[in-house]
Amino acid sequence: MLAELTSVSNKSAEVEISVLHSSPFAIFECKRVGVEEGAKKGPTTIEKAKQGAYVAKHVSSLQKIRDVQGNLVGAVPKPEGGFDFKPYDEAIQWMIHQAPLEYLRDFILTIGIASNHGNWFTSNNPNKELLVLKQSYDWLLFLSDEGLTKFIKYLILTDANNQPVRTAFLASYDTPKTSKRKNQLTKVRLLREAHLAICDYFNANRAEIESWFNVLSPARQNIDDLKEQLHTLAQKNWQP
Repeated sequence: MLAELTSVSNKSAEVEISVLHSSPFAIFECKRVGVEEGAKKGPTTIEKAKQGAYVAKHVSSLQKIRDVQGNLVGAVPKPEGGFDFKPYDEAIQWMIHQAPLEYLRDFILTIGIASNHGNWFTSNNPNKELLVLKQSYDWLLFLSDEGLTKFIKYLILTDANNQPVRTAFLASYDTPKTSKRKNQLTKVRLLREAHLAICDYFNANRAEIESWFNVLSPARQNIDDLKEQLHTLAQKNWQP
């Protein structure tokens, strides 16, 4: 179970409780390559690519392999042993929409998210490290520069409704280098008021935020297709 403190007053508090499945049916993994102060380029992307590829290739029972012609094939393990082999696009659609639950016991849909255009692309061409991620995850999304710019503009610079986010940002970065104050705006540590402001902004602007992401793989798919797959998996009876 996961508990989140959503509101606090002098006399009461509200807590939102989510019941989690014992085993995940999907994972999201962010591969962000930042640039440290004084540097012109972020740390090597090959390490991020290797980390992401390792996770994507080892967490799910559905495995990607290549046939002798180089075509991508999905190896579907059968409960009684052995494998079924299908073209990968067919295999993943079968797993999500048709497979009996005994086939899904160890299946996990893998979704990778990359950002920071300058580190993953050269001009308009993806670096080989990004191609590794495209071939490893079931889905690879890319947070566009425009989307990142809008996040900074609306949540940190201009919108008064999101002042807690700006406060957390300034508390983290607008401090003397000798300060011992801890960063208050990371994926690990985030001030509660800033967390609530970000959640409110995301809930109120879902359609626009979805447009911030480009789908790099699978080909000819979009965010709505990913949402449909996640919704389908969420509706299954995952009781052990």
